[in-house]
Amino acid sequence: MALGDILIKVSNVAKHFGEGETRVDALRAVDLTVRAGEVIALLGPSGSGKTTLLNIIGCILAPSGGRVVLDGEPVFDGKWLRRDLRRLRLDKIGFIFQSHNLLPFLTAQENVAVVLDLAGRPTEEGRARARELLDYLEVGHRAMVKPALLSGGEAQRVAIARALANRPRIILADEPTAALDGARAGLVMDLMRKLAVEQEACIVTVTHDEKIFDRFDRLIYLRDGRLADA
Repeated sequence: MALGDILIKVSNVAKHFGEGETRVDALRAVDLTVRAGEVIALLGPSGSGKTTLLNIIGCILAPSGGRVVLDGEPVFDGKWLRRDLRRLRLDKIGFIFQSHNLLPFLTAQENVAVVLDLAGRPTEEGRARARELLDYLEVGHRAMVKPALLSGGEAQRVAIARALANRPRIILADEPTAALDGARAGLVMDLMRKLAVEQEACIVTVTHDEKIFDRFDRLIYLRDGRLADA
């Protein structure tokens, strides 16, 4: 594992919904390569296919055709090549959402540790990993606090910690700064850039947030289901 490794390789990927006169081509022959250490943004108008592509990379949505390789492992080539996609997501992918989606009845530490619990890790290992990440993200002092008492910035940092709990090298973020003001959005993006380098990971972000465009290595636009580097 090293910076510069190809972590995402999408080749000739297409996705359509419906058939005949009702067919809608959401993605058309998309090629995308993302390397360890990169933080990229997917941009485009509503309905351009950004979230469709993110969900395909996240192994949530099956392409209609093409090939997807994640962290060196072919996962789709005309069909899914792994039976247990849940395990694939647990092992390789971290998700960060616009709404942090923290479980309200769990503490910040428990919200992070639950990922390792789902992966079958010992409880003490999960707690230790959660504290390590929360300290790293400078919210360790809020570890025993429930989400309702966290600020927006604190909650998003806990959500980032949860995404990193199982040490994935691929992090997918859907509008991660939409609910934050300019200063907090900048801090979150600076943190994500730091994580990409230090964790030898890549981050793919869907966003409309122009105030953070300068934080990305690449801005990639979707137009009519096709990608074009800005």
